[in-house]
Amino acid sequence: MSEIHLSVIIPAHNEEKRLPKTLAEIDDYLGRQNYSSEVIVVNAASSDKTGEIARQFSAKVIELPNSRGKGHAVKEGILAASGEFRLFADADNSTSIDQVEKMWPYFQQGYGVVIGSRDAKGAVLDPPQPFLRKFILGKGFRIFRKLVLGFWDIQDTQCGFKCFTAKAAQDIFPRLTVLGFSFDTEVLLLAKKFGYKVKEVPVHWKNDLESKVKLGDTIKMAIDLIIIRFKNA
Repeated sequence: MSEIHLSVIIPAHNEEKRLPKTLAEIDDYLGRQNYSSEVIVVNAASSDKTGEIARQFSAKVIELPNSRGKGHAVKEGILAASGEFRLFADADNSTSIDQVEKMWPYFQQGYGVVIGSRDAKGAVLDPPQPFLRKFILGKGFRIFRKLVLGFWDIQDTQCGFKCFTAKAAQDIFPRLTVLGFSFDTEVLLLAKKFGYKVKEVPVHWKNDLESKVKLGDTIKMAIDLIIIRFKNA
């Protein structure tokens, strides 16, 4: 069994403004827990001081000078981690680290993957999403995803707060091929392929109006879903 209980992986691209607050809150929370932990920041081809800031917080930093997308950063971080449980979270701290507490009971019940959800009953979005993001980038993509991949039992595949047992992470992430924003869907498809139980838990999600996911990204994600479907036919 790993000496490290929880690894927290943060993919970051030009996050010098948002990263300090996020890392400070994570460090404060983990410092109050009775288990060992590590924080890994994957600096994905940033042109600012993201890597330097991460090191100031004593985080382990993985430098990706030629990042191929968010999925690439998460993959490298997950596979470099040593934790018995491996959580990736967004650099904007949209889902606070303390919400990992909602996940522990399900790991004790035998789930290999537990994912945060903005759409499960009990989730809170603060503030609510704008019309374009909610109905086109949100509900529209969700319906398309269900039709293509058949994820009828999962409401939100894209929330950037997911945790894996070490075994599940080691089975899933080496096989990840889609490395852009839609990587989450392939992760969940692979989890089901290898027989891991997946649990969706509602989270309190702070809506960042400066989110880097745009309409063009959603179109690319839709194309990726079709590619994932044919790869796993």
